[in-house]
Amino acid sequence: MSPRRGTCDSCGVSPPESTDPIRVALVEDDARIRSSLISLLELADGFRCVNAFASAEEALAGPLAEIADVVLMDINLPGRSGIECVSELKRRNPALLVVMLTVYEDTDRIFAALRAGASGYLLKRTPPAELLESIREVQGGGSPMSSLIARKVVASFQDAGLNRPGRTPAAEPLPALTPRERDILDALARGLLYKEIAERLGISTNTVRTHLRSIYEKLQVQTRTEAVVRYLGS
Repeated sequence: MSPRRGTCDSCGVSPPESTDPIRVALVEDDARIRSSLISLLELADGFRCVNAFASAEEALAGPLAEIADVVLMDINLPGRSGIECVSELKRRNPALLVVMLTVYEDTDRIFAALRAGASGYLLKRTPPAELLESIREVQGGGSPMSSLIARKVVASFQDAGLNRPGRTPAAEPLPALTPRERDILDALARGLLYKEIAERLGISTNTVRTHLRSIYEKLQVQTRTEAVVRYLGS
């Protein structure tokens, strides 16, 4: 498709930091939702919708894993599920970033998607501005999750016994963090997006990312979820 380019005034999203648009593909069987997402991406500056598919079979039949930077993936697809699709796409291209966009909030599906290789998990009721910011966040190395999902993930990690001897975050002293880094970790634990953290702390999103790189290095983790679990377990 050939997207229209413009500024998304209605969703209040500021221009991206890079001049290269983020190439986004969609896998969504609901034609109305698919059309709405295509329009959102076409109107928002800094994004390009490279393709949209109604099923996992359609998505896997083409070069999706090579042409997209980020894939927005539904779970409940006809035929093969979105989780199966994620697993196969990641096998073809481990660097591909996939964000689940679904109505499902149950822990089993959340963890199945993350195990399959999804980098984020958002609910379909996520506001358009937050969805676009989440795409930027995952492209920048983050793991965007709706607030409710983030809380469920953290609670599930704790309930699953990650605090057992030898594996618990509390078993190892938390490295020295600056007050600002602790503020950011606290905001992450509440499920806030990078943009929301920046607004709350009065700093730029770039500064948030800089602090996060330092936090990940100090905690020796790779994802937002791992950082939050380590922090809450301390």
